Amino acid sequence: MAADSPLVPSVGQAVLHLFCHVPGGSGLDTVSLGHEIRAAEADGYQVVPVALLGHKADLGLMVLGPDLWRLREFQSAVQRCGAVIASSYVSLTEISEYAAGVPEEMRQARLFPQLPPDGKTAFCFYPMSKRRSAEHNWYSLDFESRKELMMGHGKVGRTFHGRILQVITGSTGLDAFEWGVTLFGVHPDDLKECVYEMRFDEASAHYAEFGPFYTGMVGDLETVLAAITTSGGAG
Repeated sequence: MAADSPLVPSVGQAVLHLFCHVPGGSGLDTVSLGHEIRAAEADGYQVVPVALLGHKADLGLMVLGPDLWRLREFQSAVQRCGAVIASSYVSLTEISEYAAGVPEEMRQARLFPQLPPDGKTAFCFYPMSKRRSAEHNWYSLDFESRKELMMGHGKVGRTFHGRILQVITGSTGLDAFEWGVTLFGVHPDDLKECVYEMRFDEASAHYAEFGPFYTGMVGDLETVLAAITTSGGAG
């Protein structure tokens, strides 16, 4: 059971990314995991399952909802099901200070994104921060300069409308980087092209530092579990 006194953000939702190994490809209790995900969804949380590629992890679970205690309960349940958490990321949905005046519809979409988006099953996640080097220190710039750079950065991102859904969540003071970036794409090369093009933008080229990337495919739970376990099936 979650704590009696929920711990919730004053604005937006809490977001937990879990990146897990599945021991031996069959050490996961898929029936119990399916039950835990459905229980979280019944409590109003969104859970996005991802079959990950590469050695860093097998199973990705992106979970969004209000209460940090409930996210901790979910994390413990995933571990009890036999998943070994290799890495994780904690963040909050937010409205950037550079986008304070966006229309209410856009504000709601950023604070309460509906995931996963239809038709965009290519997935990647990476954390990032703004650089504080002697030559390029983002936080030594005045607000108007930072805002102008971010407007240009956003203009590049909007050229991928329809191909990419970008979910940027804030993690300053919560995790090792300042933001988590989750991308959902139509094709895997959409992810590649989007990140590549945006790195040429001045806000990224001079001021961005990136963490590790996790890449995979979004699917329903049964499909994802069948891809990462030898037994398959969510039960």
